[in-house]
Amino acid sequence: MPASPSTARAINDRLALRLLQQQGPLTAGQLKQLTGLSRPTVADLVERLTASGLVTVVGESGEQRRGPNARLYGIVADRAQLAALDVRTDSVAVIVADLLGRELAAESVPIGGDTGTGPALEQAVGLVERVVKEAGAERLHTVGIGAPGLIDPVTGELRDSTGLPEWHRRLVAALQERLPRARVTVENETNLAALAEQRDGAAQGRDTFVLLWLGHGTGAAVVLDGTLRRGASGGTGEIGFLPVPGTAGLPSATGCADGFHSLACAAAVTELAERHGLSASGAGSDRMEGAGAEPVAAELVRTAVRTSAGAAGSAAASRFLDALADRVALGVASVVAVLDPGCVVLGGEIGQAGGDALAARVAERVARMSPLHTEVRAGALGGRAVLRGALVTARDRAQDDLFTPPER
Repeated sequence: MPASPSTARAINDRLALRLLQQQGPLTAGQLKQLTGLSRPTVADLVERLTASGLVTVVGESGEQRRGPNARLYGIVADRAQLAALDVRTDSVAVIVADLLGRELAAESVPIGGDTGTGPALEQAVGLVERVVKEAGAERLHTVGIGAPGLIDPVTGELRDSTGLPEWHRRLVAALQERLPRARVTVENETNLAALAEQRDGAAQGRDTFVLLWLGHGTGAAVVLDGTLRRGASGGTGEIGFLPVPGTAGLPSATGCADGFHSLACAAAVTELAERHGLSASGAGSDRMEGAGAEPVAAELVRTAVRTSAGAAGSAAASRFLDALADRVALGVASVVAVLDPGCVVLGGEIGQAGGDALAARVAERVARMSPLHTEVRAGALGGRAVLRGALVTARDRAQDDLFTPPER
């Protein structure tokens, strides 16, 4: 059945707006070429989008042509503002951006593990309000949150998870109460990192891949045929609970201490490095055991990569990277055997720090364990991928709402 005129207009408008977002200001002629639409149809949609306040003239093309230069049309970036949050067990980071994703203000605050639920919520919400004010965001439309834990696929809410602070689950409601005109959404942090790597990082051009998060904890995000898979309970990718050889026992329903997590989390990577004679200067035991272990482990991996690639090289650094690759390959091979994604991205600060050196070692081991061809890539965005992913999803959701011009 052919689309109705109103449906066809909506499809054409969204296509034009996406192109303007992705490729910057365009002339009507360029929109005609990129969309394949007729000249009258493009002229009509440009008029419609301009009248609705979504698009405006931002300059002239400067092309060599007879007559006046063609007008350049661009999205009205301040039509709405967006906020993105990266919520960790011990901190919150916030970015406020315009509709094109351009950063207007950013800040982060630590939240200690002994902070009560009420004070922690006040710190987090107060941070958001402060950054929104600094950015001058008078039209905050959407707030996207990335957090550890399971997201209920039916309600979209963060589920109660063992080991995570209570203020995490109450944050969405607190923000919605203080920012009543904004839409507040939450998504698992690893899923957001995968979307960011797909949009701007190592997974560009892939519609099927898995991101293996290597940071304070471990996790995986699964994208199949262009769709992020969450599972029946929102638990797709809880790879930290994967039973693997080399651990002291088996994981339990209430903790992944003896699963893959115990081999590849930041604290385990730091311990492995020390066994091979590598150490992080100035890193105390408290930092090693907490979320601060992630930057320590990443720096150890980064130093080992740099040292092993030097002129003289370092046998200890190479042995450490080999041992780390042995561990990471267990998780990757398990994912490959079940999903056959063709590509696995090593994400998080540790995956980015390992770079091509660690990715190549993991790929070599997976090739020996599995007949399924799998490309292993180092993540390009590191720990910042969660914020980038939260911003991407906030922008997409805002645009789904705003990029629906009124009927004529």
